[in-house]
Amino acid sequence: MPAKSSKSKQYDNSSISVLKGADRVRQRPAVIFGSNDLEGCEHCIFEIVSNSIDEAREGFGTRINVSKFRDGSIEIEDFGRGIPVDFNEKESRYNWELVFCEMYAGGKYNSDQTSNYEFSLGLNGLGLCAAQYASEYMDVEIRRDGFRYSLHFEKGENIGGLKKEPFSGRITGTKIRFRPDLEVFTEIDIPLDYFKDVLNRQAIVNPGLTISLKYESQEGTEKLEYLYKEGITDYVSALAGDDAISPVQTWQGERIGRDREDKPEYKLIINAALCFHKSVRMIEYYHNSSWLEHGGAPDKAVRSAFVSQIDAYLKQNNKYNKNESKINFSDVEDCLILVISSFSTASLVSYANQTKKAVTNRFIQEAMTEFFRHQLEIYFIENPGDAEKIAAQVLINKRSREDAERSRLNLKKKLAGSVDNIANRVEKFIDCRSRDVSERELYIVEGDSAMGACRKARNPDFQAIIPVRGKILNCLKADYDRIFKSDIITDLCKVLGCGVEVKSKANKDLSTFSLDALRWNKVVICTDADVDGFQIRTLILTLFYRLMPTLIKEGKVFIAESPLYEIVTKKETYFAYSDREKDEILKKMVEGKYEIHRSKGLGENEPEMMSLTTMAPETRRLIKVMPGDEHQTQEVFDMLLGDNINARKEHINEVGYMYLDQADLS
Repeated sequence: MPAKSSKSKQYDNSSISVLKGADRVRQRPAVIFGSNDLEGCEHCIFEIVSNSIDEAREGFGTRINVSKFRDGSIEIEDFGRGIPVDFNEKESRYNWELVFCEMYAGGKYNSDQTSNYEFSLGLNGLGLCAAQYASEYMDVEIRRDGFRYSLHFEKGENIGGLKKEPFSGRITGTKIRFRPDLEVFTEIDIPLDYFKDVLNRQAIVNPGLTISLKYESQEGTEKLEYLYKEGITDYVSALAGDDAISPVQTWQGERIGRDREDKPEYKLIINAALCFHKSVRMIEYYHNSSWLEHGGAPDKAVRSAFVSQIDAYLKQNNKYNKNESKINFSDVEDCLILVISSFSTASLVSYANQTKKAVTNRFIQEAMTEFFRHQLEIYFIENPGDAEKIAAQVLINKRSREDAERSRLNLKKKLAGSVDNIANRVEKFIDCRSRDVSERELYIVEGDSAMGACRKARNPDFQAIIPVRGKILNCLKADYDRIFKSDIITDLCKVLGCGVEVKSKANKDLSTFSLDALRWNKVVICTDADVDGFQIRTLILTLFYRLMPTLIKEGKVFIAESPLYEIVTKKETYFAYSDREKDEILKKMVEGKYEIHRSKGLGENEPEMMSLTTMAPETRRLIKVMPGDEHQTQEVFDMLLGDNINARKEHINEVGYMYLDQADLS
């Protein structure tokens, strides 16, 4: 229990205070925007865009312009009716004060006012005011009722009041330029990709709406436009291309219900576009234009409806094998492209929070579940050929998943084992005494003879040895089944202890990797300094690159340099690791008599020499294997051991002459 401060802090009736005005947002931005970092700043901008989207959906304006400036400021312009900002007789205040300076003020609260924002993205009357409070400055220009209105705010305070002048143009709308404040957010430099993603999503679920993005770059001002004339149908069709299992379906429906008996009724409109596909999978949910990143009610409905209806089809048509288990949603999801854009009375939508990433309405979930079950049932009856192909693909996904899970469990069992019993389970592995991972070193050596020499030369306190027998499998070209049938590879994986990384979609369940489970501080590849040794070294590196790339990224993999030459004089012995080093040593030698011996294989070296050149931390040479540029690394491995035969021929032409004296030309 912490010691009490010598100065006791007062906590009494005078300790309670209330945040007022802009401080309600500026001091606690995460309450409104979800966080005070870049993500919160992004949501601040989305709040302004939302209001323009709502206007367009109500039929006022078919275009929205968004501009991103290099100083971090943003401008959003719509061509709707324009925000009412003049005097409000009912509230006895100017509307601009209510909209820009009052929390929970807006025109979207009355659920009976169906002609005014019935299906609204903006909802709580918080976004515009909160964004104004969170801005370094905000400039507003509004055109409506034959006037141009302008407002200027700085750090949540209005400067100069409302300016009003006659406007004879016929174009109405709202233009807002603002710069999020670094005193409120930790970052305001919002990536261009955020704008592209958000504006594209809004164009998808608002058919016929053109959204323009203009941004300043080093090359000048560039412009993009997003438009989907048929909305989600166009989007799904573009994703599906020509390889879909089934044609794109567009389903629409309307339901009326309530979340609880004592709650008011409201209307739910469901729009869905979908198809089944062998290689593309994607599910997205939108409600009142808001992308539901976490889904909520629509996601629960889709999971229930699609599994139950496809399962019913499989049972009715005897597609399951005897005693075969039922499909689950991952089997369906793996071949499904689905986008749902739903709408319901804005004031009755129950979002998980202000950031609107999930809806939780009970009626929405129940209505969507019934809707999709019904639509799928009719679709399968009317399109038996499509139903047959969809069912077959779902079963393929299911059986592949189950096979992968069995393989994963078998692999996990195969690689499992504690540090203490691995030595008994892996043939010819010689462990060290230490159990302190921070000092343990594993030497991977070439064959039994090298293992014998290294065993005599090592420090048994912290150095362990495992031999690889012959040339191991080329992991770059072999499939996972073949890789994990190799005793050499699985033995090495057992000894390492960290599991494997599998990134391919088809075999992702085989992944068992954990860096914390690695039993070694250094993993050292130790092979002869000849062509065969180089090839074995490359194959081992390829194993790490394919199965455990994180070990390379974390600097855990090393290469022990073996000397190429031994230069012996009466007094001393020198070791040269290259022809260049040999020449440099000879230039510096005082004695005139010396003998140069080409280094023997590791297995023929004396233990003292092995310790000195290869194993003793004070005198050995280790090369840390670094990942470097990922693309370049991939190209090198592909050239050495992959399918890039032409690149390999060119490489041999360039450097092959250096190894002619080691080649077996018999």
